[in-house]
Amino acid sequence: MQPTIIHNDSCTFTVWAPEKNSMILHLPDERRSIGMDKCSDGYFRIKVPGVGAGQRYFYRPEDQADRPDPASHYQPGGIHGPSEVVDHSRYSWQDDKWRGLPLEELIFYELHVGTFTKEGTCSAIIPFLDDLVSTGINAIELMPVAQFPGTRNWGYDGTFLYAVQNTYGGPHALKQLVDACHQRGLAVFLDVVYNHVGAEGDCLPFFGPYFSDKYQTPWGKAFNYDGPWSDGVKDFIIGNVLHWADHYHIDGLRLDAVHEIFDRNAVRIWDLLHTTLRKWQQRSGRPFYLIAESDLNSPRIVAPPDRGGYGFDTQWMDDFHHALYVLLDKDGIKHYKDFGRLEQFAKAYTEGFVHSGEYVTFRYRRHGAAAAGLPGYQFVVFNQNHDLPGNRPQGQRLSVLVDHQRLKLAAAAVLLSPYLPLLFMGEEYGEDAPFYFFSDHQDQRLRDELREGRKKEFEAFEWSREPPDPQDEGLFIQSKLQWSKREQGEYRLLLNWHRQLITLRKTHPLLKDLSRNNIRTDLGRSILAVHRHNSDNSRQLVVVFNFSDQPASYRLAYDGANRWVRILTSHTQLPELVYTGEEISLPAWGIGAYDLDDTSINTLRPSALTMPSAE
Repeated sequence: MQPTIIHNDSCTFTVWAPEKNSMILHLPDERRSIGMDKCSDGYFRIKVPGVGAGQRYFYRPEDQADRPDPASHYQPGGIHGPSEVVDHSRYSWQDDKWRGLPLEELIFYELHVGTFTKEGTCSAIIPFLDDLVSTGINAIELMPVAQFPGTRNWGYDGTFLYAVQNTYGGPHALKQLVDACHQRGLAVFLDVVYNHVGAEGDCLPFFGPYFSDKYQTPWGKAFNYDGPWSDGVKDFIIGNVLHWADHYHIDGLRLDAVHEIFDRNAVRIWDLLHTTLRKWQQRSGRPFYLIAESDLNSPRIVAPPDRGGYGFDTQWMDDFHHALYVLLDKDGIKHYKDFGRLEQFAKAYTEGFVHSGEYVTFRYRRHGAAAAGLPGYQFVVFNQNHDLPGNRPQGQRLSVLVDHQRLKLAAAAVLLSPYLPLLFMGEEYGEDAPFYFFSDHQDQRLRDELREGRKKEFEAFEWSREPPDPQDEGLFIQSKLQWSKREQGEYRLLLNWHRQLITLRKTHPLLKDLSRNNIRTDLGRSILAVHRHNSDNSRQLVVVFNFSDQPASYRLAYDGANRWVRILTSHTQLPELVYTGEEISLPAWGIGAYDLDDTSINTLRPSALTMPSAE
């Protein structure tokens, strides 16, 4: 499957090509070509003395053109250049005490390596990690780093799944980043794409039947998971998962669009992956989590494979974003026509999927299934991710679309939810630089196809203008974070607000409980009140949101509660103490959180939990 250094003085090269009769290993620096041995399992292998790390090489299937290794670990010259042997044993890891984090404690921070810093490399991220830790982040999620065409790309049309992008610094830089994260208590997750590969530089068809003739994804041919020779394809993908876990100490993967992965075999890729990772976790002594992006609204995504599920630990929940965004921005209804009612967001808070079997006009059919019984840690929720600004004509983030007060409400809605929260890079301080969709294809045909494809996508969502040319390098440059903003004016205030919310989430026992057994909602015309309690009602918490540009009142009343203490507010005019039956008046887009005041049971006193206003 991949080159392996043996005793530091030889290398065994392995490539899967079951339908080929011959394979040549070409070492261009030495001007040497070596015939490889075909084995009964469909692989070609050869052990070459005197070859080690840094050796450049190609494969030549049936003596045709030189091709990079499909399982290349490094492409220093890009997608068309030779592969390079990597000796992973040479890196000296410093994270031997790292044992991972519990899933239910994760607070994700999605970032794009190329635009997070001016330099756009993995190593350049390290100086900013302490800032993330001080904010309360404990897990970063990297958009795909697999080798892609050119120097700039989102990464979802990568070509070499095992190779770390050369312009990001390659394998060594990614290891440095992961190591630095673990030393600071940060878990590292990686986005991967197992439904297709990018068209430019794709060498897989020259080696074997990696792709299916039965299925097609919106982005190209689907991987062959259930046809002839699919065992080798599954080995390739499962090997990639272990590659990130073993060689890079990655803590988990987020799989792109799993609804576009097709496998109708009795033993599916999900069954094999689940079994493989369970053995890996037993061997390593640390967790490895799988996150799904799914368009299905199906609880089966997180159900165990032995019950017909996919076996993911958690999944992104788009419904939460859609229901919240349309309440915050009146123009949102143009693009999310099936949302817009406050009760839908209340349902997202208590049950999970908003669409759980109802007819959806966007799809012209019923969609989804109920997820009310699932614990909250099996969902990841967000106000923003890479797709949301990236698929707008001007790359607008939420900070450009709504005002400061609504940003604070949106942050509270996510971070005080009974789900795993995710922030998109810069969101914590209201970054207003755009995040565009960008690419750097060298093939003119692919450039033209991408432009036309983007136009059709925008037409489907009824945007009033055409998308910008993703090949324009200016889009990439404009998308870089302006980190210094976080210490200025309203940016700093919003950053402090996020810190307060995360602190409250981490310290309040009711907010730490993601079972969702302790939650109910009350609705008013513009008010959503979220009540949390423990099993005997001795601990009670209420968070009240006003989704209106006008003030609105809410009466605090709950069985057994005598007095409520304010522990968080977006506006100083909310009273610090409220007795049962009294009303609080929330300003426009206001948020208030109140804890039951009972000195006989309240282990977190008001003095410990009350936080200053973030106005």
